[in-house]
Amino acid sequence: MPMVAARLPDSLRLANAQRSLAGTSVGDAFGERFFTSPQMVERLIELRALAPAPWQFTDDTIMTVSVVDVLAERGEIDQDRLAALFGARYRLDPARGYGATAHGILTRIAAGEHWRDVAGSVFGGSGSMGNGGAMRAAPIGAFFFDDLERVVVEASKSAQVTHAQAEGQAGAIAVAVAAAYVAAGGSDADGLFDAVLRCVPDGPTRAGVEQAARLPLSYYVRTAAAALGNGTQVISQDTVPFALWCAARHLGDFAEALWTTVAGLGDRDTTCAIVGGIVACNPAAPIPEAWLAARESLDWLLET
Repeated sequence: MPMVAARLPDSLRLANAQRSLAGTSVGDAFGERFFTSPQMVERLIELRALAPAPWQFTDDTIMTVSVVDVLAERGEIDQDRLAALFGARYRLDPARGYGATAHGILTRIAAGEHWRDVAGSVFGGSGSMGNGGAMRAAPIGAFFFDDLERVVVEASKSAQVTHAQAEGQAGAIAVAVAAAYVAAGGSDADGLFDAVLRCVPDGPTRAGVEQAARLPLSYYVRTAAAALGNGTQVISQDTVPFALWCAARHLGDFAEALWTTVAGLGDRDTTCAIVGGIVACNPAAPIPEAWLAARESLDWLLET
């Protein structure tokens, strides 16, 4: 029997998830504008120079929209429905920044192969430990913010559709729990790390989060990125710890959180998507209206 969210109305849960989706999509589109030289990024950050609109988002947003749609439709992560939406939206625009492994997985899912067979077949049958499960997980935490056990279950389910390897799922759990902590009113960096570490299973991603929790928030961001990774390897353990550190540093300021994150370079659309999805769960850290207006419309996705 499917689990049913208790106590709170789904309308409130969905509003939380949609706010997190907005943060994810703006963060994704913001970060995507900064794939240029480190020197130029530093100059743009110094000037707080925003790219001209529209800001095009990537696969990070496209897959997150599907997660929120499934939550809206089913009140939980229905893996078959999620896989179907992933495949359908991949076919709309395969050139949206999907990685090579994602291209292979989604092409096969769109062609009708079962997601479990496909996800379990990559990397010699070990599955992917990529950061794709994490990048789309924040709205799950926002939706189930009052039940961390449920957050863990649903985040893991959402990642399994494309990431059969445990680390790919651990990254999704970490991000979803962080978002749940903020959506429940948490505003303390130590509290965020404590919540995540209570829930994330042992492994390299957890070890990275433990290191992030010990790292002073006052560190120069490139120093933090050198210690934690910045997504260059496009795997969970090289992405999630740094993203959580950036979010924890600026839980009350969406814009500063993203300027900090993009300064770390690396897989900057994905790190910014993760941070945006977490920090946007704080109603006291609104997304700047100009940034929302600059992000391209989601309408063409919502018609799928």
